[in-house]
Amino acid sequence: MKIVKFLILWFLIFLFIYSCTTSNSNNLLFTLIPEDKEIELGKLYTPSSIDEFEGLYPEEEVQNYVNSIGLKIAKVAERKIPYRFYVVNSGVVNAFALPGGPVIITRGLLLQLDNESQLAGVLAHELGHINARHHVKFLEKQLALGILLQIGSLIVPQDLTGEILLQLGQISASLLTLKFSRNQEREADRYGFFYAYEAGYSPQGMIEVFEKFKSMEKKRPPEWLSTHPLPESRIEETKKYIETFKPTGILIKDSQKFQEIRNLILKTKESYDYSEKGKKAYKNKNVTEAKNLFEKALELYPKNTIALVYLAKIEMNEGNLNKAKEYSDFLLKYNPDYFTANILSGIINFKLKNFESALKLFEKGKSLIPFNGISYYYAGRVYEEKKNFSLALKNYEKALELGPKEATWYRDCYYKYINLKGG
Repeated sequence: MKIVKFLILWFLIFLFIYSCTTSNSNNLLFTLIPEDKEIELGKLYTPSSIDEFEGLYPEEEVQNYVNSIGLKIAKVAERKIPYRFYVVNSGVVNAFALPGGPVIITRGLLLQLDNESQLAGVLAHELGHINARHHVKFLEKQLALGILLQIGSLIVPQDLTGEILLQLGQISASLLTLKFSRNQEREADRYGFFYAYEAGYSPQGMIEVFEKFKSMEKKRPPEWLSTHPLPESRIEETKKYIETFKPTGILIKDSQKFQEIRNLILKTKESYDYSEKGKKAYKNKNVTEAKNLFEKALELYPKNTIALVYLAKIEMNEGNLNKAKEYSDFLLKYNPDYFTANILSGIINFKLKNFESALKLFEKGKSLIPFNGISYYYAGRVYEEKKNFSLALKNYEKALELGPKEATWYRDCYYKYINLKGG
């Protein structure tokens, strides 16, 4: 009997892995991550992904415009899930999708685009990855063997627990560096072509983007290419596909609104260029030079949240806590759901002994990225200052569990935890 159960278990594992690799991505035999959990995962990963790319671009008009173009294309997609499109501050040329609906595009990529059909091509391609469930299939492959063996059951779980979701969250960095196979890229291209066309856009926009990225490859390869391989054959295949399909009718190439949005972003480019120079100076420990560069960046564009982060750090490290708080208050005003902003502002308030304000910010940090231990560590520090040692201990313990162990705060957290527990 045991042998039979063992063989059935391994048959299910094989069946699952096979279903993950089938060419028809939307007809899986069964799945470890059902759609509702996929959506949950996307929501879980979004704040950490935005944080990784230096927060949201702080112009509501830009966010609304890109989201509206994305939702227009998403209307023709097969999967009806809560799609959302975000523009992030980073100057790198990149765009990527997350499980369950979120799509993120960088300020740097937007500056490379010349017209609205190119933007539509990028967003449609990323929607292709979501509709083909490429990210989720990657997660399922990673989890399939471990979860099936761990639960010791012949039943694939359809209701993932909060703890398992937490474990999934800890591999969010893998999604940001996930390299798609050539077949997956071709599949996303096909989806993207149809989505852009059905939404009324010229599919040539996608070809123009591919050719633009390909020409950049020899000089300064865009970050997008590191996760989206683009061999010459793929471009030719897409061209032939469009020729075969022969799209007809009046198709959108560009719009006045796109050019207005692009010009708006262009006006802030010089400010962000100063921020990039400031980051390099800060990394080389030329703090005075960095400070001057970040201040210049703010003069040009007061909403430059990258400059605000670094100026808040510099002033805090120099002991100018009230000035640091001033910068961090502006930072939260422009980007209230930015994880880094909440943690930094919380630390500044903690140093100012504004313990209640600090605690609220650290609790916000927990809600944004629940799998990063830093929020728990500083919450523990607050509770220890308030002499609530049981809650301090609880938060330190969670911080140690989550890590990361290489973080600068981790060792201090360990000693504080040991001292409290021993006391």
